[in-house]
Amino acid sequence: MHDGVLVTGGAGFIGSHLVEALLEEGRDVIAFDNFDDFYDPGIKRTNIATALKSPRFTLVKGDIRDAQQLDECLTTFRPTVIVHLAARAGVRPSVAQPALYQEVNCTGTINVLETARKYGIGQVVFGSSSSVYGANSSVPFREDARADGPISPYAATKRAGELLCHTFHHLYGIKITCLRFFTVYGPRQRPDLAIHKFARLITEGQEVPVYGDGSAQRDLTYIDDILQGVMRAIETPFDFDIFNLGESRTISVTQLINLLEESLGMKADVAFYPPQPGDVPITYADISKARDSLGYNPTTPIEEGIVRFVEWYRATRGNLAE
Repeated sequence: MHDGVLVTGGAGFIGSHLVEALLEEGRDVIAFDNFDDFYDPGIKRTNIATALKSPRFTLVKGDIRDAQQLDECLTTFRPTVIVHLAARAGVRPSVAQPALYQEVNCTGTINVLETARKYGIGQVVFGSSSSVYGANSSVPFREDARADGPISPYAATKRAGELLCHTFHHLYGIKITCLRFFTVYGPRQRPDLAIHKFARLITEGQEVPVYGDGSAQRDLTYIDDILQGVMRAIETPFDFDIFNLGESRTISVTQLINLLEESLGMKADVAFYPPQPGDVPITYADISKARDSLGYNPTTPIEEGIVRFVEWYRATRGNLAE
């Protein structure tokens, strides 16, 4: 397949947007997704409805934990690039199910990398996470900061994925770029993530739970900005490198709720609870390296992004199973 891209997790939030962006560029795209029931699989089917109309798009239902399914996929399709986004996501659920996170995020990543090696795929882009920095006291987070103190199983599995990527590059010469995503939001955002969850609770008049005092800071990145960074990473292969993709500014949970109230035209019934294990006090990306090497340039401030999210949420709410 000339110029083809395999996107694992291609029916998910980020994956489905990436699939559409690649199709718009004229590429052949294979989405490999297991339609996990972590959230309603019907949402994923809605995510890829547009892509399915393209003759250059192929959907393969498969699980990255199953090496044989990946093998069969690569026997049929020979992409030039693999973008590995499939993962068990979420910090808090990982605290309850660490073994499952290890199985999907570590064993699954080994399977993807081994398949790339076996079939001579020369380039892999790996979706990592800002959670690898742990409760890092040095902000903003730089890629050369130590990342050996993860405080959730999810963070540990993402850091393990980066280390596996480095090993496969070193041993087999695969060009691999790891992208550390800082809280991505926007249309199609998973229903369990804060912005989507808060919007639903506010509109339904339910209690909005805040863990801690609301002062936790997050670097929130709009989906279009993340896509720009992923596309640049595909277009610009590095031997091995790691980049932060964030907005490079922070907002507190309280400020975020205020923005949602403003956009929704409704007040939130906020209830405060003790902080949860695995949560970090701040995420804040230093994106100077991505700017210099990838030409990454985020353009959607949180104030604008929230308005766009709420527009999408209102437009699709009746169609979404939540």
